[in-house]
Amino acid sequence: MRIIPAIDIIDGKCVRLSKGDFSTKKIYNENPLEVAKSFENYGIEYLHLVDLDGAKSGKIINYKVLDQLATKTNLKIDFGGGLKSDEDIKIAFECGANQITGGSIAVKNPELFQKWLNQYGSEKIILGADAKNKKIAISGWLEESKEAIIPFIQQYQKKGITYVIATDISKDGMLQGPNYELYKDILDSCQQIKIIASGGISSFDELPKLKALGCEGTIIGKAIYEGRITLKQLELFISNNY
Repeated sequence: MRIIPAIDIIDGKCVRLSKGDFSTKKIYNENPLEVAKSFENYGIEYLHLVDLDGAKSGKIINYKVLDQLATKTNLKIDFGGGLKSDEDIKIAFECGANQITGGSIAVKNPELFQKWLNQYGSEKIILGADAKNKKIAISGWLEESKEAIIPFIQQYQKKGITYVIATDISKDGMLQGPNYELYKDILDSCQQIKIIASGGISSFDELPKLKALGCEGTIIGKAIYEGRITLKQLELFISNNY
């Protein structure tokens, strides 16, 4: 199982939110590159980078941060937040994204999302399935759609999606543990899908459980920043994982 730390960006700074609520913003570091390099120093190879300004405004904003992290580290970055047009995705890939994540766009403009999937391939495009009460949430989690999460994933799996980041918004940033039941349901219902668990990771002990469930990766945010999981622990997990 891949370990994928998260860096969320507002105004070029590394922040975390609780349940996606912008009013809960907490700045952890004003220099995202410093944070990314600290991950790399402990053998971490992947990074989940979210442009929260972009998610709110509906277009890519913090692409300079992406460019800086991609050029000054060797991390493989998946980038999301506000990617709504061909120009946005072009900028993201030109600035060094290894993969991009589309959430709201997959609900609001499925034709465009499908076009990206056809154009760039399933190794480059991740489906963002962010759920509130098992319904997909969009627009930086500010809106709840009528799409139920499992049929939503199944529909895109038929269209060629391989990777899915599944987030239980009620758990995100709360440090109360992940929604194992949600991931089990998805993995039982969507054979062969590569699920990346996101939201609620609070302690190191949860990682082997997610791996045992069959999650392909897990995104860890606040637990790292609050010192609940150390980078040394992640380094050991990664070395034992292989």
